[in-house]
Amino acid sequence: MDIYRKNNLDCSKITTRNYSTSFSLGVRMLSPKYREGIYSIYGFVRYADEIVDTFFDQDQRTIFEEFRQETFKAIDRKFSINPIIDSFQMAVRKYNIDRELIEAFLLSMEMDLNYEEYSPELLQKYIYGSAEVVGLMCLRVFYVGEPEKYDELVAPARKLGEAFQKVNFLRDIQEDFSEKGRIYFKNIDFAHFTEETKKQLEAEIEKDFQESAEGIRQLKKQVRLGVYLAYRYYLHLLKEIKKARPEEILKKRYRVTNTRKSYLLVNAYLKNALNLL
Repeated sequence: MDIYRKNNLDCSKITTRNYSTSFSLGVRMLSPKYREGIYSIYGFVRYADEIVDTFFDQDQRTIFEEFRQETFKAIDRKFSINPIIDSFQMAVRKYNIDRELIEAFLLSMEMDLNYEEYSPELLQKYIYGSAEVVGLMCLRVFYVGEPEKYDELVAPARKLGEAFQKVNFLRDIQEDFSEKGRIYFKNIDFAHFTEETKKQLEAEIEKDFQESAEGIRQLKKQVRLGVYLAYRYYLHLLKEIKKARPEEILKKRYRVTNTRKSYLLVNAYLKNALNLL
């Protein structure tokens, strides 16, 4: 069984590294005892997202419902033959991840199968489930057995997840709007996307980043660098998007270059070591 569990965890780790070099680098900046839980969470959310975002030639609703059912069966059975789900259920039980968080996440993913345009109310629900609860799952890993500290950091963790997701929305406008027909921001005509509208969205995201910063400073040192590095990556991505004209972000997907990633890593390491966050 030890080999089986290790193999499943390795699947989550490989999935993280294959899908996101930036996130996997952030995970490697965490103290080793926290990494397995984060890999398990990321692998799970990545696969769920893949079902609704990629396999358009398949019966996505049926596949997603099977994924949902297998997730909760695995948590109850303490076992799954699906390596990604098995790795996740181990993390759920080890770190006491709330079922409500899992249900909210899966509901949010399912929304992409049911909606193409989001009202402000639906958007908030979507962001909570798709991003904020993922941050809260990670927070459970960081503070298992420390409920008071967890509760103190819930609000900034949610704001950080919200900021990340909104940056993703701007980064992925080309794919979401042009290719999939999804509109996450209500009453915004991306066919006539203006500089004024773009600046309003960017100011909103910057406010979310500001509200999350104090929470990052309060994190324990064993995890703070990894979270701060992800924060810096996304903040830099927002800065690059801010430089672009509205029509440009409708045509390309912005990324953080490897050279910039290296600079941000060194800079984040030094600031964290010197308590200059």
